[in-house]
Parts: sequence; structure tokens; C-alpha cells
Amino acid sequence: MSLRDALLASLADVPGTREFHIHVLVSSPRKRSDIYPYAIPRPKVYLQDILILLSEQPPLSASRVLTTAIEASFHNIPATSCGILYVSKVDSSGHAAKPSPTTALVKGLLGFYADPSARPTHVDHLWIQLFARAQGQYLFPNSADFPGKRPLADLQLCSWWKHVLSDTAATTLSREKGPPNVKLFYVLPGLSELEATHALNAARATPSAHASLSWIYGHPYNQSEIPLPCPPIKNNARRNLGHFIPSFDDDPKSRFMDEIAHTMNADAVSSPKRKKPRPPDSRASDRGADDNAATEEVQGELSKVSPDEFWERMSFRQECISGVVTAFFALGISGPGGPDQSAGAVSHSPLAPQPGQVAPRMVERVIATLMNHHEFSTRERALRATETLEGAIKGLCEDLAAVPSSPTLTRHSVREATPEPGPSHLEVPKTPPRRAAQLPDISPNPFPEPVASLETYHSFIYGSVAVDNPLPPPKDAAATGAQGAGAGGERAAGPQVTMLTARKKRKTPS
Repeated sequence: MSLRDALLASLADVPGTREFHIHVLVSSPRKRSDIYPYAIPRPKVYLQDILILLSEQPPLSASRVLTTAIEASFHNIPATSCGILYVSKVDSSGHAAKPSPTTALVKGLLGFYADPSARPTHVDHLWIQLFARAQGQYLFPNSADFPGKRPLADLQLCSWWKHVLSDTAATTLSREKGPPNVKLFYVLPGLSELEATHALNAARATPSAHASLSWIYGHPYNQSEIPLPCPPIKNNARRNLGHFIPSFDDDPKSRFMDEIAHTMNADAVSSPKRKKPRPPDSRASDRGADDNAATEEVQGELSKVSPDEFWERMSFRQECISGVVTAFFALGISGPGGPDQSAGAVSHSPLAPQPGQVAPRMVERVIATLMNHHEFSTRERALRATETLEGAIKGLCEDLAAVPSSPTLTRHSVREATPEPGPSHLEVPKTPPRRAAQLPDISPNPFPEPVASLETYHSFIYGSVAVDNPLPPPKDAAATGAQGAGAGGERAAGPQVTMLTARKKRKTPS
């Protein structure tokens, strides 16, 4: 089952009479060296970009409008047989009918990668990580100005993510083929465990159906039951902080780790070292010593800061104490990587493209077009943006299909000649970028980039589903029923209360 089919199946139970249209873009694997930039040596990591666009077509309407967008990435570390699914952004435009399909779509994505039989990449251990931060808009520019959009507040968003991950963990544990080892971690910087528990419980309107699941308030870097993605160092050498915490784009952990890596001990001022005569045969050894010194300089204070101290200091970061409650979530799943463990399935290269995958530049172009050339502040603009963007995705598949597939160099030059869209004033607010790190050059990919075609578009990218399910009861009626209301959603007759009115004291005539 492809990711598109799994997401369509997850939308089949959304309440209401509706028709959904989905576009799923998954890039081919490529090498990436900045996931663990301060690990020595750096592990081999293969990255895939994921973009999901969901639109809804109202009944008796010929046009459809984008409602939900998800941007994620999957990192494969073969050395430890670990995978990391990082959910970067989830956004809704506010133009969907009630109830919103965002919850079902996110659960479908997490459940697809949590299921080893559906996961396209064979890994024995999976980590799902995300950073929850409430914001008016992420992927739909100017959607915060639309009156129909009501984004969740900070505590509501954190509680929503905890509920979604709890459902994913419960579904994973309920599989018949042997339950895997599942661990759930969360941290609300600046709040104690008791404060975080009370805050999230108070922010959720209905109690969680998976109260028996055990959540660990803290980070996952001290446990050993589920292997961490970064491989251990040989000869039992001590790890630095860069071996534990992965670096993702637009992630406060990565920016803080960059600052620690470039922070040196400025308290003590040492005198310059005295130069000594150097024999001619010591150039090679000196060159190696200089490389080691440069490596230690890049690491900065990473070897002195433990994961516990790192998370304690995260509570004082500006992104975590700006008046908005944020949260870090991690779900670890350890179990068999999949039913097919034949020699052919394991021996193939992790860089080999699979059916349905597209070139990474295609995903980047669609994201840049969405965030820089469209806006969703009104219904008319959202409809026009949906029609243009969905037509562009199909047009990219049609144009690329005409390019000859045999000459690799010709195909590569055509894709490079396509200009990237420039920046615009419609830019989503985001935190400052990470500090640039000096990384070695990546060796070229031995496999050519996949060429999307109309067959790829109709078989793996685009799909639609029509649902006809009963609507849930209104929230007011459900809340009234929970408080002991009678039939019909009306409040039950309580004890009669007599209202007394104060009588004014008459003034005696003087």
C-alpha cells in the first residue's frame, strides 16, 4: 500500500458527506550529512521529503479548496537500522467543513510509518519527533486573516499532539503480529511534570481514551531499550551532545546546539604557545594534530554539556519562554522491520528510487510556490490558489514525462535550468535560521533522479475519496449530556431557586 492509499483510507471515516482530493509528494532518497553535524564520525543518513496537500470539494460545487497541508521528512540511518520521521509543519487553511479532516490525515501519516508492513523503508527502530508551537499560519500564507480559521492555542495544540501520538501508539500496540516496544516522551520547557499534566488535561475538552498509556516526562536520550539513531563510538569513547540530538530545519534544539558548539571557554585567557623547531618529517603528524584541534574547536562545549543539562537550559531559551507554551514530543517504536526480509529486499541500495517517488527539486518547487505565490485570506483567493497549485503539480508531471529518460545528463541539465521562484512579501513568520556549519561535500548520487509522469501522478500522487458518514453530536449537546442533561440536549431541570430582591428602605419624612 502506498502512502496515498493509506491516507485516503484514513479519511474514509471523517464525519459528513464530503469529497476529498489529495496530492502526496515523496522525494527519492538522497544523502544528508547535517542531521548529526557534530557526531564523530558522522553517520550515513538518507533523507526523503514528504509533502501532503488535502483539498475538499463541497457538495454541488465544481471547485475545491485546499484545507490541510503537512510537511515532513524521513531519515534512514542504516548503521543502526533506525528511522526518524520528523513532522515539520502541519497547517489548516480554515476553509474546510466541520469537523476538520486534519486529525485523521495526521494519524494516517504517523500510522503508515509506524506500521512495519506498510513502511517503504526497512528499519527495525522508528522515532517520531516533532516540536509543537502554536502559530496563526505555517504553510498557508495569510490564512490567519481568514475569519473562519480558528487555530488552536498553545496548550490546546500540545494536548492535541499528545492525543494524536497516544492513538498512534495504541494502534501500534494492538497489532496481532507481536506488540513492539513503544516509548512515549514529552517535555514542556519551563513546566514541571505536575504542571504539564494538569495544563494538558485542562486544555482537552474530553478525557483521553488511552489513559493507560505511560508517558515519560523527559527526553529519550538516557534510555537504552530503544536504540538511538546515531551509532555508538568505537573503543567505548565518550559521546558528545551531537551524538544524541538530531538537527532539523527550523528547530530550536538545533539552533541551541549550534550555539553550544561554537561557544568556547572565555573565562581563562592563556598565553600564546611557544613555538618549537619542527623536524622535516613531522609535517604529516602536525597536519593530523591540526585537524584534531579544529575538530575540538568546532565541538566547543558539546562534550561538557549532558543531555539532562541541555534540556534544563532549553527552558530558558527565548523560543520557550516568550509567553507561549511549547512542547517536544518523541515516540519510539522498536520491533521487526517488516515481513519481507529476503536477500533481495535487504541488499538494495538505500539511494535507489522506488515507484511513485519524485525528484527532491519538485517537492521544493511546490513548497516554494505554495508559500511565496499564493494566499488564503479569502475564499475566492483560496479557490484560485488551489486550482493553480493543483494544476501546477499535474503540469510538472506532464512536462517531465516528455523529457527523455535515457540520457541522464540531459535530464539533469533541464531540471537545473528551471528557475526557482524568488522570495515574496507573503512570507510565513518563522524563527531565525540556524548557524551555518562547515560540512564536507556529499558524494554524488549514483542513481538518476526519478522522472514523474502522468502514470505516476494517477497511481501515487493524486487520489480522491467520497465519504458519507453521520455527523457527530454538537459540542454543546455533548457537554450538556456529560453534565447530566436530559434528552434532546436540554439542561436537566435542577432544584428550583428563589431569587430574592432587596427592597429599598423607605426614608422617614423629616
